[in-house]
Amino acid sequence: MKKNKKHKPDFSKPKPEKKAAELESAQNSEEITAAEKELPQKKEIESRRKNSARKFFPDRIYHNLPLIVIAGRPNVGKSTLFNALTHTKRAITDPTPGVTRDPVEGTCFLAGMPVHLMDTGGYKLTRNFSSRESEMDDLVVEKTVSMFHKADRILLLLDATEMNSEDEELIHLLRNYSEKLIVAVNKTEGGKNENLAYNYMQFGFKEISLISAFHGDGLGALQEKMIEGLDFSRVTEGGECEIPVRIAILGKPNVGKSTLSNALTHTESSIVSDYAGTTRDVVEGSFRYNGRDIQILDTAGIRRKSKVRENVEYYSVNRAIKTLDECDIAFIMIDAVEGLAEQDKKITALAFERGRGVIFILNKWDLLEDQGNKTLKRTKEWMQAMFGQMNWAPIIPLSAKNHDGIKLLMDTAIEIYSQLTRKVDTAVLNTALKDWLFKYPPPATKSIHFKIRYMTQTSINPVNFLIFATRPDNVPLTYISYLKNRIRTDLGFDHIPVQIEMKASRQKWQDRTEQEERAH
Repeated sequence: MKKNKKHKPDFSKPKPEKKAAELESAQNSEEITAAEKELPQKKEIESRRKNSARKFFPDRIYHNLPLIVIAGRPNVGKSTLFNALTHTKRAITDPTPGVTRDPVEGTCFLAGMPVHLMDTGGYKLTRNFSSRESEMDDLVVEKTVSMFHKADRILLLLDATEMNSEDEELIHLLRNYSEKLIVAVNKTEGGKNENLAYNYMQFGFKEISLISAFHGDGLGALQEKMIEGLDFSRVTEGGECEIPVRIAILGKPNVGKSTLSNALTHTESSIVSDYAGTTRDVVEGSFRYNGRDIQILDTAGIRRKSKVRENVEYYSVNRAIKTLDECDIAFIMIDAVEGLAEQDKKITALAFERGRGVIFILNKWDLLEDQGNKTLKRTKEWMQAMFGQMNWAPIIPLSAKNHDGIKLLMDTAIEIYSQLTRKVDTAVLNTALKDWLFKYPPPATKSIHFKIRYMTQTSINPVNFLIFATRPDNVPLTYISYLKNRIRTDLGFDHIPVQIEMKASRQKWQDRTEQEERAH
């Protein structure tokens, strides 16, 4: 690959610069350290914070945030920096070049100000021998470049230990965005490689920041530069209780998860390709539906453990499964043409164990020869037989590519979320419990004898109930199933999993029950 030495961009457009020493790593971006107070820009920093239109809170939802895009060639440490600034492990970090494909994004606070931060795929010039891999590289570069147009600020990350033609080509490309560009050179921990880092000044940069994304060196000062001059006047915030509905899209590779994610968010955030295993990181998207904020988590395809041979895919699958700990509802996508796979059963079992709402999506329904009601009815009956005790989970035919069935899908998701967050008053619960016990009294034999005394709801999302009984170990599973069915049917939890825990009744519950019985 020939180096492009013809064009050396000039980033020397005059700007008011702050000549300050680099700060050490700032673990808490909102705290002004003692070292920071000695810097000449102290007054400017304090003035900006004091004159902010409002105080920002980490637990709020923010809209219209400035977008900061991290750019660079593969393996310079973009994902490590993204994780360090967001205080998460959302982006996969691995020595393999080109791990990140889809943009990974999230809200974070830089020097006390909220921004939308995005980690992009590495800018590559070299192409793999495989035509499919080469096509994937092209898609990643195309996606990365498209983000430059949308960004309010671009952070170009370079590697102090190596300069190559991909760096030069990307620097040349970014000449068009010089007004919103800042430059950081990574891997300079403890002053190491500083002389090498300053070699990048030959490209006409007015200033560069020396950092170590892994060790945290220089991140405090970098955060100040990243937000300097950004417009926060358009930022709006939701209420303290406005929590988005988080939906994870899961399934085996190439079933249409990214296509559905893009259709829901009306974006092209996720790269869509016939190449199985395109998505690696969890790609987040957001939109509003019927007045509700929705967050979509597009995950990597989950294959059988025996077929996962690469470290990167191992991390991808683990991240996909971990979304079940973070989401409210799981969209289990199934290929309507190929039918149910063993992995679909395992993913569903994991969602059920965590008490998540589940919607089965029969994607590519438009490709079936027979799409009639009889076919759908037979398919639903077969799936309900396969999943046993999950008859409560909705099954929706869909064409993500054609956007068919999406309204029904989202209406169902909103209803499921309302059930997941429903809290039933204890008095109402125990009135219903008495009715259930009257209609179907507990079995009583010499070997099985117990009395159910009292019931309360212990949690929402997941929905759990606690029932006090005299001999909880004697309550048969069939009777617990009966109570679960009554809860779903009579109390409005017909589309979600509910769990019941049996506990030995305390004396106070027995006394209360006896008092109530005497009162009647």
